[in-house]
This record gives sequence, C-alpha cells and structure tokens, in this order.
Amino acid sequence: MNTAVALCLATTLVHALFVFLHVAPPNVVSQRYSSQVNAWIYPFFEQNWRLFAPDPDSVNRTISARTAHTARDGSVQVTSWFDLTAVDVAAIEHNPFPSHTSQNLLRRSWTSYVELLGGDDHPRSARAEMMQKYLRNIAADRMTDLSGKPFEAIQLRVVTLPVAASGTADRDRRAASASAETRLLPWWKVASDGK
Repeated sequence: MNTAVALCLATTLVHALFVFLHVAPPNVVSQRYSSQVNAWIYPFFEQNWRLFAPDPDSVNRTISARTAHTARDGSVQVTSWFDLTAVDVAAIEHNPFPSHTSQNLLRRSWTSYVELLGGDDHPRSARAEMMQKYLRNIAADRMTDLSGKPFEAIQLRVVTLPVAASGTADRDRRAASASAETRLLPWWKVASDGK
C-alpha cells in the first residue's frame, strides 16, 4: 500500500512539474527538457486559455470529403463531395444539450492541422504526422458511417469564408463571399474498411 501511495505521489509531482514547465515562460530548464515535456503533455494534457479568453473564429469553414474506390475492373470510382460540416451543424441545431464532440471535433482537428502543417500538407514532426492521421481518421470514420461502401482513399476540401462584420452593407457581404478560399488536400490512403 505504501508503494502505491508513493508511486501516485511521485506521478503527481512529475505531472505538476511538466505542466508547470509547459505553461511557464521559456527558460533554460523548459528548453532543455522540451522534448520530454511535450511527450508528456501532448495530446492528453494540452494547456490553452481559450476558456478564459476565447478567440472566436472570424471565418466560416465548410469541410467536405469524397472517397475513391478501385473496382474489380480497375476503374476508379470517385464519390461526389459530402459536407461533413453540415452533419455537425445538424447535430447541434435545435439541440438544447449539444455534444461537445459534435461542435468541435472536426473544427479543432482542422485548426490543429493547419497550425502544425501550414499550407504544404507535409508533416515535419511526429506531432504533425499524428494530427494528419487524426484528421484523416475522423473523415474516414464519418464517411464509412455515412456511405457504408468500401473505399481506399479519401480527400478533403476546405472552403473558408470570411465573416462580414455585423452591420455591414450587402455589397460588403457579397465581397466577403467572393473572397472565399478553397483548399484541396491530397488524397490519403486508408484501409479497405475505410479506416
């Protein structure tokens, strides 16, 4: 029993130390042990302060996916685009207790993907590669659930539309709509069951 208590206490102290080093301003110790601290913190203990100082999106994003399947005759069949964001919106609309997952899973995974990979879609770190797989798996799971048909590849399209400030004229809103940015991600291979 004493060993279990000592182990729990030691784990708690190490956890508190690593969280402190993660959120503290850069210093010699946090820089020296950054790889160990990051390995402990990510992805389960990530710290951010958005709860206290939220940074709302100033854009609307629509994330769509399509899949590809190679038929027995060798022809590649590509589905039409399916709006994954619309599924999330439908899940929270008119729901008095919407799921946090429905509201944020796809949106947060895309935000993290962009932060880690930038605009070239080539992961340069283990965390970036993990985030790429995470986004791919979310899309593949949803497309598997929605279509039920097998596929070997998936592609995402993200349309980003700036939100016009409230009280702006209609022509300014149309100008904001015209400046929509479309980003087409490369095809990602998935297992034959869509995962």
